[in-house]
Amino acid sequence: MLKPLGDRVIVKVEEQEEETVGGIVLASNAKEKPQTGKVIALGEGALADDGKRIPLSVKEGQVVMFDKYAGSEVKYEGENYLIMHEKDIMAIVE
Repeated sequence: MLKPLGDRVIVKVEEQEEETVGGIVLASNAKEKPQTGKVIALGEGALADDGKRIPLSVKEGQVVMFDKYAGSEVKYEGENYLIMHEKDIMAIVE
């Protein structure tokens, strides 16, 4: 299993629809990068100047929205993930 460091978060990217409402199938390069995903792993938090850990605001299992170009794409055991800093997460979807 992947374990992020510091204030990083691993997000399982939600797959985007491949077909439009009109039935047109989109080529993979025509699809935009998804902007929501499920948090699957968290780092321990950022390290403050005084040496204490700053806990993350998100929790495992939450669905989050993130910046369009946030994070680094990683493929692990056949699945696609994004590893990003918590600051790149814009909202928690409830």
